[in-house]
Amino acid sequence: MKLTKEVILSALAKISLPNEGKNIVDSGAISNIQIFGIDVEIDVEIKNPTLQYKKKVEVECIKAIHDHAFEKAKVKVNLIVNAPKKSVEIKGDAIPGVQNIIAISSGKGGVGKSTIAANFAVSLANLGCKVGIIDADIYGPSMHIMFGLEGSIPEAVNVNGKSKIKPVEAYGVKLLSIGFFAQSQQAVVWRGPMASKALNQLLWDAHWGELDYLVVDLPPGTGDIHLSLVQSIPLTGAVIVSTPQNIALADAKKGVNMFQMESINVPVLGVVENMAYFTPKELPNNKYYIFGKDGAKGLAEQLEINLIAQIPLVQSVREAADAGRPAVLQEESPIALELKKMTTNILDSVKKRNINLAPTKAVKLTNTKGCSK
Repeated sequence: MKLTKEVILSALAKISLPNEGKNIVDSGAISNIQIFGIDVEIDVEIKNPTLQYKKKVEVECIKAIHDHAFEKAKVKVNLIVNAPKKSVEIKGDAIPGVQNIIAISSGKGGVGKSTIAANFAVSLANLGCKVGIIDADIYGPSMHIMFGLEGSIPEAVNVNGKSKIKPVEAYGVKLLSIGFFAQSQQAVVWRGPMASKALNQLLWDAHWGELDYLVVDLPPGTGDIHLSLVQSIPLTGAVIVSTPQNIALADAKKGVNMFQMESINVPVLGVVENMAYFTPKELPNNKYYIFGKDGAKGLAEQLEINLIAQIPLVQSVREAADAGRPAVLQEESPIALELKKMTTNILDSVKKRNINLAPTKAVKLTNTKGCSK
């Protein structure tokens, strides 16, 4: 079949956009079609800027052309958002139905922050809690891999007349990650405002339902995403993850200081020392302090915050993460028991925080003084 504009329009007319009441052609959404042999490029104007809506329109356009025009056509879909222009919304309100929001942070990458966050969330679910987790590490998302959900695409659901993202669920935990919306080999190269807007969508354009705990896996360091988070929602508290190594501890201290800044004032629930020591199977009574000994313990004492746990360096934790099944699910293994103990200690810190401190308020930053270093 020869590809013509009429053939392409006829194929696309079989697609109906949600809430439009017309097919994609009659609604006037197709603004341009270019055909070069078997290469087809179309411009589609949409009003809904959400990530899952864009993905749905792109996939359906490609499928319609392959099914009803030419199976081997190489299709490129350019999505043009014509939504009413408005500033990036910093809501500053509690998420309806969510009781506690806990940020998992680290000063430096590679210390196992996401591994700790994933195991904490699954451990909470195993205790009978209603749990959600947001992978806010926009530039390096990994939660979808750790939960065995590569290739999954969140569905859109109608909630009170509004289209919302339905989190994907695994091991009793509701999950949203930018990794669901980006190709596995695709680098996310966004400036700060774009990354902050993506975080805002994961927070507010999702249907989380009733949750006891929403865990937020932050990017390493202190930057735009961290500031956007504390501006967007009132955090119950933050957990800092570090190895015992001095280089990691220096950055962990900066992370603690950021949350404790007068202008931010988010309670630090404590610090988790990850990769604290290594014990080989053949020498179960020996501990080898590969990255140093008690570094995070010393930091906790210095800053007068809780030392939540000292998690050993264990090969099965890495294997479990790669396999998409968090290590805390290894029933009564020694590492699972350590991770469960960590969860209990974090919950104790949350309980004390909620008894002794007033609810955290979302931050209203009027300038960036003190945030640039």
